[in-house]
Amino acid sequence: MTEDWLKSSIMAKRALAKGATGTTHSLTIEQQGGFHYVYGPYAKPTLSIDPGGVVVVETEDAFGGVLTSESDSPTAKLNFPYLNPQCGPIAVKGARKGDCLAVYIRDVETRGAQPAGTTCIIPEFGGLVGTASTALLNPPLPERVRKLHVDRNGVRWNDKITLPYEPFIGTIGTSPEIEAISSLQPDYHGGNMDLPDVAPGAIIYLPVHAEGALLYLGDCHAAQGDGELCGVAIEHPTVTTVQVDLIKGWTIAWPRLETRDFIMTIGSARPLEDAARIAYRELCRWMAADYGFDEIDAYMLLTQAGRVRLGNMVDPKYTMGASILKNYLKA
Repeated sequence: MTEDWLKSSIMAKRALAKGATGTTHSLTIEQQGGFHYVYGPYAKPTLSIDPGGVVVVETEDAFGGVLTSESDSPTAKLNFPYLNPQCGPIAVKGARKGDCLAVYIRDVETRGAQPAGTTCIIPEFGGLVGTASTALLNPPLPERVRKLHVDRNGVRWNDKITLPYEPFIGTIGTSPEIEAISSLQPDYHGGNMDLPDVAPGAIIYLPVHAEGALLYLGDCHAAQGDGELCGVAIEHPTVTTVQVDLIKGWTIAWPRLETRDFIMTIGSARPLEDAARIAYRELCRWMAADYGFDEIDAYMLLTQAGRVRLGNMVDPKYTMGASILKNYLKA
């Protein structure tokens, strides 16, 4: 059901379809064929839609579904760097460089046999271990796989703990203009941001750099804490439904996000503070450009009222979202 606040959203005000629902399309595993492991302009679109189109996408989990048992070895089963399989790309008719995609996330539902959720420890990957980038002599932590029942009632961690089902799209973005960027890395195009706010009920705004925008998505999570600390959330295969609109001439440098209550800008970089700086700088500029603030006044207000969300602190670049409540933006 469409939420009432969408009528006043940026998508409804500025996008070509004005937030109206267009034709519904299907993108099943069979229709997708081969998944993609880079974001780039060189793949042929699997689907082409008009602005306002709805796409129901079957996504695979971040491991391509190969971790099926708690006795599995990630080292033996996973074929790095072929992780984070992406669906698409979805071409949006009329999208050109300098435009912006508005992607309203309508639903993320677990699919497949239970236990559908998977999390694990992968050697030399995570927030509290030595990695290739943070090289240490300490031996890697032992591998471990957890398989978990996931449905809308929650994620069954054990007999005593059930985590809330709080699904979101871990990896979503548009094609860069010329680069091919790994689906494991977040950047200005979006990508593997692992930001829990990219969830049902939110609109993510993505910069367009290539003709057709070429939207990719995958790597959905059933639950995740801030930082994705061990490097792996509750990964699960899904049926994900998105509504895609197009805003002509709205040129943004980094992804943005809107919910009923707040607006957010998203930055990805290393070190972590540079990701936060990108996010906050973009929010200052957005407030000045569209909400009537003097940029310095926005800077000072965000010092008092801004909020940051840590997406991941484990990927090749780290992701931070900076936000402010819409109540502070009213004239």
